Amino acid sequence: MKKTTRLVSILLVFVLVLGLASCSGKPAQTETSTTAEEGTEETVVIKLGTTVNEQDSFQVAAEKFAELVAERTNNKYKIEIYPNAALGDERTMLESMQMGTLDMGIITSGPFVNFAPEMGALDLPFLFSSNEEAYKILDGEIGKELLSKLESANLKGLAYAERGFRNLTNSVRPVEKAEDIKGLKIRVMENEVYVATFEALGVNTVPMAWTEALTALQQKTIQGQENPVNVIHAFKLWESQKYVTMTRHAYASAIITMSLDRFNSLPADVQQIFLDSAQEAAEYERQWVADNEERQMAELEQNGMEIVREPDVESFRAAVKSVYEKYPQYSEYVSRIDAALNR
Repeated sequence: MKKTTRLVSILLVFVLVLGLASCSGKPAQTETSTTAEEGTEETVVIKLGTTVNEQDSFQVAAEKFAELVAERTNNKYKIEIYPNAALGDERTMLESMQMGTLDMGIITSGPFVNFAPEMGALDLPFLFSSNEEAYKILDGEIGKELLSKLESANLKGLAYAERGFRNLTNSVRPVEKAEDIKGLKIRVMENEVYVATFEALGVNTVPMAWTEALTALQQKTIQGQENPVNVIHAFKLWESQKYVTMTRHAYASAIITMSLDRFNSLPADVQQIFLDSAQEAAEYERQWVADNEERQMAELEQNGMEIVREPDVESFRAAVKSVYEKYPQYSEYVSRIDAALNR
């Protein structure tokens, strides 16, 4: 009997404890898997892709951006960098960002015209005569307005990093004036304005992704390409190209871009951190490009490339003047850029 009474007492105490626990409103210790956006300390991984190798200035910008974001979010956000086209070519990455299957990329300005036609205004030949002119426009009202146009394509432009002034290389002959380029088979970006520019120069244009161009240069199915010094150096184009001409025929930015859906999913304070960090990383990378260009040009020469440093630029300007007439839809932006630069 005593045993029965004791057993009943124990059961009553057990029931009482359960009842008190349930009244407290505190669940049993279950693990949660909420993200940092919801206020926990769990790290949020953001994937960022580029098509370049680890020696390229895009990698410099990406690493600086990752460093700033980690520092300013107390390591709650980690930027994972995927170089070497591991996540696709530039157009593929932009399409992935549109669909929300890729978070971020640093993308050369050329492909953006396919997603926001107004961006093509920045691709016009000889639009800028110096880096300072380009920065004034891109970091100002006009540049921000153009970035906003990307939102209709479900993309978010955070800041303009730098690809730089583009120059010609080829494996056939020195190019000192516009006449010298005629008939050459040259790879250009998959961009209508770039194609029109080189067609005006009498070139046999071959639009293709950069990853494909590297193979085509090695196999000699194309004779040349156009890119800034940093790219020529980073990809050791002296292995397939002999001649460099400093035409500086177009300034290409590199837009630090994000999926609009992914950007909108971030808390407001984190959105601002991403915007500020992208701008700071862009300016850091621009300075890196400027600081390294002369050294890179010297190394091109050391590896057997011949550089025409002062070509007849006016002959190139005259040859591509028709490109402006072909794209009257950009005339308003051109006028606004001229006014902002007091020219």
